Amino acid sequence: MKRPYVIINCAMSTDGKIALPSRRQVRISSEEDIARVHRLRNRCDAILVGVGTVISDNPKLTVKDRYVRKPRHPIRVVMDTHLRIPEDALVLDGSARTIIFTSEEYTDESVPNAEVIGCRVNDKGYVDIREALGILHDLGVRRLLVEGGGTIIWEFISNRLVDDLYLYIGSCIIGGADTPTLCDGEGIKTQTPINLKIVSTRRLNSGLLIHYRLAD
Repeated sequence: MKRPYVIINCAMSTDGKIALPSRRQVRISSEEDIARVHRLRNRCDAILVGVGTVISDNPKLTVKDRYVRKPRHPIRVVMDTHLRIPEDALVLDGSARTIIFTSEEYTDESVPNAEVIGCRVNDKGYVDIREALGILHDLGVRRLLVEGGGTIIWEFISNRLVDDLYLYIGSCIIGGADTPTLCDGEGIKTQTPINLKIVSTRRLNSGLLIHYRLAD
């Protein structure tokens, strides 16, 4: 299958949480790490999130000129099986191209300032990631940055559809049994975990940036 090179980037607390117990976004990254993320965005052709992230955080998913001179805005991609994206979502502001992958049931629906593309739905009820990646490749996307949330990240990792994983671990604790984590979803069904290998580590202010790849 032809697909883009997939990079997952995420920030989590020391106890593995990526948001507040309410699922609202909380700043975990240092200013230095935020600058790194914007430079990474600028090197990618598209940025992908799930609709849950759009609803809870309302990200714009563009590159700020505060961090990058003459930024180029990647395509914004939203995985939205039931087409729940709010009309006032910032990814629909027209400042960059936006693609929404949804189920074939909603193929004929229109969303202002976005292209709606219908895909198969897998046995878990989510848009089939493999089909979406193939479509993105056909559209010229060669480097795809995945920014969350936990369910989307799990889908990519559990299907081994990730080439690089950049994880910033902030020096903070959030807690909460049901607080979103780096990988939500169903988890593994065997006693064999998904193993990673460390490529590099780097201290950024009070946090730690770890670059992983999947172990063979």
